[in-house]
Amino acid sequence: MAAMNDMEKKLAEYKCDTNEAVCLKLVRFPEDIDDESTTFHPEYSHQLYGDDEVAFGYKGLQIQLYYSAGNLSTLFKVKYTARVTDKFDCVEPDDVEGKIREIIPAGFCCNTDDFISLLEKEANFKPFGSLLHTYKVHNVEAGEDLTYQIHKVDISCPGFREYHERLQTFLMWFIETASFIDVDDDRWDFFLVFEKYNKDGETLYATVGYMTVYNYYVYPDKTRPRVSQMLILPPFQGEGHGAQLLETVHRYYCTSAKVQDITAEDPSENYVKLRDFVLVKLCLTLPSFSSEKLSQGFSEEMVSEAREKLKINKKHARRVYEILRLRNTDMSDEEKAREFRLEVKKRLYGPYRKNQRELTKMRKCLRPEELASHISQMDTRLQHEELEKSYQDVLAEYRRVLERLAQA
Repeated sequence: MAAMNDMEKKLAEYKCDTNEAVCLKLVRFPEDIDDESTTFHPEYSHQLYGDDEVAFGYKGLQIQLYYSAGNLSTLFKVKYTARVTDKFDCVEPDDVEGKIREIIPAGFCCNTDDFISLLEKEANFKPFGSLLHTYKVHNVEAGEDLTYQIHKVDISCPGFREYHERLQTFLMWFIETASFIDVDDDRWDFFLVFEKYNKDGETLYATVGYMTVYNYYVYPDKTRPRVSQMLILPPFQGEGHGAQLLETVHRYYCTSAKVQDITAEDPSENYVKLRDFVLVKLCLTLPSFSSEKLSQGFSEEMVSEAREKLKINKKHARRVYEILRLRNTDMSDEEKAREFRLEVKKRLYGPYRKNQRELTKMRKCLRPEELASHISQMDTRLQHEELEKSYQDVLAEYRRVLERLAQA
């Protein structure tokens, strides 16, 4: 047994955390290749390397995936200081390279010199599609305002299909349940964010992030655009690009009479925060969301104006109303704070009420002991506690949105 433990210990030295081992880079200049500070790592690698996110068989493993900043031409290399087969004959290392080859399209470089010669062609790269929006962000490090552009593209645009194949590989590392989409379905719209920058007096473009939207058919003659994937690449996160992108996409669809409303597929917590901020910002301009209207409660007028002018559905309009109502409520005034709390709790109570209605129906067909277990789940005191907790969570979410709005 002791020998086995020794063996296990020795083999454990050949385990690597794949989130650490995978090194990603967006390269603008040849000197970025060896510059540690430009490297970033995945948030997730379980889609390729299993739930424990471990690669076995190597010491000092480095899986390098470097992309040129604009066109995303790819350099792929695997490095390590030792391999398990150097010491143990009967143990096979994991095929870490094969896993990457499954997701990156053909045509990548394995040699740094080839990659540098591709980097020199970056000056020829221009953003795809049509320009929808230009904005500036002040960059503290550079001490200047940097310019960004948002473009709308469809798959028929020359060169875009191949570029998109390279771009979507980032999803695997940063979206927990990512999957690649069928681009041949012409209901997809693509929105891309680029940074405009200078290199030796030439204007170049760097890829910042993107969004894919699927246009669902709604009977009889409408569509419902649904946000499917959205990613701002890590070097650009926290600079407000997500909000710019989502607002631009909303404004784009708002102009179409065919669009019923805009939704999102399985939105993450971060996406919901972003959407709250963008929709609140957009609704501030609507007369039905003025201060005096907010104090009169949630209305049909709000629902129809949000839908007609901004393609916001009723559920999201209600959330915007609550956030703006909070902004207008003096929460130190006990009576006003109570009114606000009761109104939000009444909405939150909806699902509990539904449960109770279902329970009444179930009484007719359940055996007594089954009914008892369901009733215990619906214990009133417990319900009140749950409701209070839900309310406090919602309040915290709303306050974060209002903080961001105040900063903007």
